Amino acid sequence: MPVIRSTQTTVHEIHGARFTAHANPATGSAELCAWRLDVPAGTSGTAHTVSREEIVHLLAGAPDVLLDGERSTLAPGDTVIVPTGSSFCIDNPGDLPATAWVTTSVGLEATLADGTVIAPPWAN
Repeated sequence: MPVIRSTQTTVHEIHGARFTAHANPATGSAELCAWRLDVPAGTSGTAHTVSREEIVHLLAGAPDVLLDGERSTLAPGDTVIVPTGSSFCIDNPGDLPATAWVTTSVGLEATLADGTVIAPPWAN
């Protein structure tokens, strides 16, 4: 049975945020990836363009998201659909940490404003 225990997750930290990988090819998922995103209070995100659709479901906090130039503040229970090719950023200017559950398909890459391409291990 493909059950990933919390003790089997892998944690990655980049741009001030923590990505806890639960499902990806390293844990046996062939098509989908899922991770917990933790963004500390007072964190400015890094804008990037995504190569695959992402779904971001907010569990806690009130971060701001910038999707293709449109800014919105999220509340717990809100979901953002980030289309392929969109520019996306999560900022958490408030006093509380933000936590989200994120899913995408295997092979996601993120292109930063300077042209740097990142193939995050939690999604590959």
